[in-house]
Amino acid sequence: MSAVNGTVQPSEQTRDPYPAGRVLEPYLETPLQLIRRCGLEPDAPIIDVSGADSFMADALLAAGYGDLTILDRSAQALNALRERAGDRAPHFTLVAKEVTRFHPARRYALWHDNGEFHLLTYPEERQQYVEVLQEALRPEGHVVISTYGPEAPHEWRGKCYSAVTLPAELGRQFELVEYAVQASHTPRGEQQYLHCRFSRHAPH
Repeated sequence: MSAVNGTVQPSEQTRDPYPAGRVLEPYLETPLQLIRRCGLEPDAPIIDVSGADSFMADALLAAGYGDLTILDRSAQALNALRERAGDRAPHFTLVAKEVTRFHPARRYALWHDNGEFHLLTYPEERQQYVEVLQEALRPEGHVVISTYGPEAPHEWRGKCYSAVTLPAELGRQFELVEYAVQASHTPRGEQQYLHCRFSRHAPH
């Protein structure tokens, strides 16, 4: 396991064009780096959990990945993604559903969570999440999850995690490969995020 310091190297920063002149939010640059280090083929199936409101789906498409499923509880956010995608929309499969109620019809090479897990405050919800993750991910698949970091402000909604507590929640099938703790400025003030990359080792 290795730790990265959360600093984005200039050569790796994402500056691909996005709709309306947007660039990738600094908060998402580090998980995008972690995804790239998974070594996936361009046609590898990827699921982005709670990603409709962010521009990670756009960034993944711009990085060359073309088989993207976006799972989000908000149909409105998914519709907005569909509209801004325009002629790129066929690359996206949009699913409006709570992650704990998701029943995947296929298995994915990568599961990316843009901050859904830390909103699950009840143990039974987190257990349901892990069961869905196990069902959805290939036996040798990859997981990149972003949560609030260990020193995040307690008044923010959700749970805080460290590079010790998050792997414990996911279980022994998931090996922590690397992680980054990153400070980010938001409209509500400074926030700390934990970004983790896992490899799965499970029976086929």
